[in-house]
Amino acid sequence: MSGRIKQIVSIMVLVYSTTFGIQASPQDSVRLYTPQTKISTTPGQSLDYTITVINNSSEIRNVDLSVAGLPGSWTYTIKSGGWSVKQISVLPKEKQLISFRLEVPLKVNKGIYRFNFLGGNYDVLPLEVNVTEQGTFKTEFTTDQPNMQGNSNSSFTFNATLTNRTAEKQLYSFNAYAPRGWNVTFKANYQAVTSVNVEANANTAITIEIKPPDRTEAGKYKIPVTASTGSTSANLDLEIVITGTYGIEFTTPSGLLSTRLTAGQEKKIDLIVNNTGTAELSGINLNFSGPVNWTVEFEPKKIDKLAANQSEKVVAKLKADKKAIPGDYMAYLEASTPEATSKISYRVTVETPLLWGWIGILIIAAALGSVYYLFRKYGRR
Repeated sequence: MSGRIKQIVSIMVLVYSTTFGIQASPQDSVRLYTPQTKISTTPGQSLDYTITVINNSSEIRNVDLSVAGLPGSWTYTIKSGGWSVKQISVLPKEKQLISFRLEVPLKVNKGIYRFNFLGGNYDVLPLEVNVTEQGTFKTEFTTDQPNMQGNSNSSFTFNATLTNRTAEKQLYSFNAYAPRGWNVTFKANYQAVTSVNVEANANTAITIEIKPPDRTEAGKYKIPVTASTGSTSANLDLEIVITGTYGIEFTTPSGLLSTRLTAGQEKKIDLIVNNTGTAELSGINLNFSGPVNWTVEFEPKKIDKLAANQSEKVVAKLKADKKAIPGDYMAYLEASTPEATSKISYRVTVETPLLWGWIGILIIAAALGSVYYLFRKYGRR
């Protein structure tokens, strides 16, 4: 009897649906599709899927949209036409595109995560995300070049990157722990700053300029710098190698920078070369420039090495042109290395030779004698 009733009910449903144009709707009349079903990523990244909702039926389908199987700390948004949606309507034999953005948290374990994108009761789209690194909740302060070398007159510039690997925007304050007298400046966007805002899971470029004091002794100097908030911080250890300052002074022992000589004669001038820096000087060349046909010979001709705060005596044999007329002349003496140069202006007064002095006296005497003779001879007339 019960079998007979079921048969009658089936016939009635078929007649009703045929009469009113209503057809049964199979569950696979709506399908979900995306080409990116398995993605590898790192913590803190945003994954953007484009999912196609395909209506294979001859009727309009209202499809509920949701996600199942995600860990509680993972978040997502589903959008269509720029709007966040939970349901989408698809015309018969048509398709609609929806945007599905998945936010991978920063604090997440390395591994494979599987979940489902659901199209109501119609279809299930399995998705897989492979997190390739262990997640963190911290700050990173890094540079590709943590050490530099130069003399104490140099300015050292380090290019660093500050990365906020937290889930919130952070305000970082900068501090440097340098020896007394050292100047450390932090810059962001070419402006000097003491703090900077960094968005969640973002980074910003930081320039660190370090200027040591004058005459800093040669050696290695560690300059720790920090970027910190109330909840997180990061350290960056910078190293500067000071090769010493380069300084040279060329002068005379007494400080007197003038002399007298006779044309064509040679005169020895005592000089001294001082290393006024903190680094050794090597290959010190001694040079002269002055009037035409004047010459200078240095003893020694070159100083191979001169330690910091040390001096070296030099003798310059200066010879004036034999045709030089009496007067003042300037001779320029120079001590130089590739790192430092010192130049002095030495005034030389050329005097008349002694022989010409006696000749002048004799000429004057002869002139006076001639006047006296003429006066005696013709004075009584």
